[in-house]
Amino acid sequence: MEELLQQIKGCSAEFFERLVVDLLVKMGYGGTRAEAGKAVGGSGDEGIDGIINEDRLGLDVIYIQAKRWENTVGRPDIQQFAGALQGQKARKGVFITTSGFSKAAIEYARDIESSIVLIDGNTLASLMIDHDVGVTLETSYEIKRIDSDYFEEF
Repeated sequence: MEELLQQIKGCSAEFFERLVVDLLVKMGYGGTRAEAGKAVGGSGDEGIDGIINEDRLGLDVIYIQAKRWENTVGRPDIQQFAGALQGQKARKGVFITTSGFSKAAIEYARDIESSIVLIDGNTLASLMIDHDVGVTLETSYEIKRIDSDYFEEF
């Protein structure tokens, strides 16, 4: 996982924002990449790096903040993101970082009315591996056994 995190940290901020949207699409949010989500970061992004549909019908959207950082994300960063959500009249957000979150940041995200999910670097790498984003299966083995349930007669 550490090797994957180092690879991510070496990429541009724009690439990282796209990576985050790709991961969320692979996790089942929104349907296809083209219709489900978009990276909107850059100057003037008003604290929102991406937007993704919560489901294939687009009944609700989730706002994304993606930070490719070394330093711990603190409470002020989460407060800014919560303010950006308020500005969009949004209720749901995901804050993803390559680093970690301070205890105060975690407590603040847990205690506010808006739902903000915090994903640290280790969780990000684990989710990428689980959903085949940025990784390729090298070797796989199948071992088959007889399914005794199949042969049970009713």
